[in-house]
Amino acid sequence: MRTLLTADHVLVFDGTSHAELRQGAVIVEDDVIAYAGPAEEAPSNVDDRIDLGESLLMPGLIDLDALTDIDHLILDAWGTREQSARLQWSEGYFDRRRHVFDEEERARVREIALVQLALHGITSYMPIASEVHSAWAESATDLHRMADFSRKLGLRGFLGPSYRSGVNVVTASGERVVRFAPEEGEVGFADAVRFHDELAALDDPLLTPVFLPCRIETLTPALLAATAAAAAERGAIVRLHALQGEVERELVLHAHGCTPLEFIDKMGLLNDRLIVPHGVFLDVNPRVHGEDRGDLARLVDAGVSIVHCPLTNARYGSELETFQRYRQAGVNFALGTDSFPPDLVRGIDTGVSVAKVQNGSLAAGDLAGYVDAVTLGGAQALHRPDLGRIALGAQADLTAFRLDDVRMGAVDDPLRTLVLNGTARDACLTMVAGRVVMRDGRVDGIDLDAIRADTQILFARMRNAYTGRDHLSGTTDELFPPVYPLHA
Repeated sequence: MRTLLTADHVLVFDGTSHAELRQGAVIVEDDVIAYAGPAEEAPSNVDDRIDLGESLLMPGLIDLDALTDIDHLILDAWGTREQSARLQWSEGYFDRRRHVFDEEERARVREIALVQLALHGITSYMPIASEVHSAWAESATDLHRMADFSRKLGLRGFLGPSYRSGVNVVTASGERVVRFAPEEGEVGFADAVRFHDELAALDDPLLTPVFLPCRIETLTPALLAATAAAAAERGAIVRLHALQGEVERELVLHAHGCTPLEFIDKMGLLNDRLIVPHGVFLDVNPRVHGEDRGDLARLVDAGVSIVHCPLTNARYGSELETFQRYRQAGVNFALGTDSFPPDLVRGIDTGVSVAKVQNGSLAAGDLAGYVDAVTLGGAQALHRPDLGRIALGAQADLTAFRLDDVRMGAVDDPLRTLVLNGTARDACLTMVAGRVVMRDGRVDGIDLDAIRADTQILFARMRNAYTGRDHLSGTTDELFPPVYPLHA
C-alpha cells in the first residue's frame, strides 16, 4: 500500500536536523517512509492520496509522560500547601484503601485517555496514571487491557504497570510522610516483570514493554535494585519519576542519607536507558544550591534523558533552571504532557515563554529545541532512531496541524504560527506506522459523544472519593471551592 501525503509545509529530516519544505510530499509504503521531497517531484504510482493543503505535516509527537487517566490537576493545582495535603491519602485511609474504580471502569479510563492522545496528534506514548484512586498501583491485567485497546486504536505504546513499595500519606497533624508496605512492591514488581515478558513475546511492533516504577521516594532500595537488574537483563528502558521537588528530596535524604540523584546511581539505574520526568530539582535550582556542582554533567555522562513537562510544571509552580542551561550541558530532552489536555503544542508554548522570562531575553525562546525534544529527543530516549523524523526508511508516524482556520490568524513561519496561535486541537491527522488513526477530529470506531459522557461520570466518581481520604474528613465543597461563590 502506497499513500501520498501533500502539505504546504513539511518538516523533513536532512540527516542532521529538521528542515522546512514548502509544497512538500511524503510517500508512505506500508509502515515506512519511501519518499520525502517536493510534491512536484513525487512519484505518481500510489494507491491513495491525502491532500492536507494549508497544513504543517511533521513527525508524530512523542509523549513520554502521557496521561492515561482521568486528570486530577484540575482539582489540586490551586490550593495552599495545607489544602493540597488534604488531597493526599490520610494515614487512616492507608489502612482501608480500595480501588475507586472497578476493573471495567479502569479500562474505560485508559481508553478515554488514549483517544485523547490520538486527537491531539500524539503517535508514541509512555503512560502515566495516578495512583490516588487505586488501592495501590497498577496491575499486569490493567496494562494488558490497555495494550489491547492501544493496538486496536493504532497508537505506538511503551508500556508497563506502575509499582511501588510505599505511598505518600498525611498524618493527623498534617505532616507528609511515606508509609511503606514492601510486600505490595514485591507483588507489583513481579507483575511488571511478567507483563514485560508477556508483551515482549507478542512481538508486536506497536507495543514495547518498559519498566515504570512510581516516584522515587516510594521505592525501597531493594525494589530499585531489582528493577535495575531486570531491566539490564532485558535491555529494557526504565522511567523513574525523580528530581521533582523539595518534599521528595527531603524524604530521600532522610531515608537514605543521599540525594535522589545519588540514590539512583547507587541502585544501578544511572545509564542511557533511564528516562526521568521531570528533572527539575538538581543542584542548579535556586531551591537546592543555585549553582552547578556536577549534577548535569553526571546525567549527561550517563546518557540519561529528561522528560520535560513545561505546562504541568508551570501549573504546579515549578520550572527547569533552565532549559537552555540543560541543553548547553548536553542533556537529551524528551517532552511529556503529564496532565490534561495532552497538548504538546501548549506545552511548547509554555516552555518557550518561561525560558524568555527566566533569561530576560526573547532569543532564549528556543522553539527549535522544543520541537527537537518532542521528536528527535523522544526517539533518542527510546533508542528508536526510526522515530521522530520524516526520512527515508523511518517509521511512518506522522502528525499534521491545520493552519487554515480563521482563528489561526496570519500565517508566517508554520511552527511559530502553530505554537503562538494554535493548540494541538488543530491536529487534523495522526498516522502511526502508515495507518490513519485520526483524521479531522474523527477516530474510526470511536463514539466521541460517549467518550465525553463517560469522562464526566468517571471524573465525578474520582472527585467524590477525595472526601474519604482527607485527614480532616472534609466535604467536597471544602476541598474544591469554586473560583467565585455560587449565586444563591
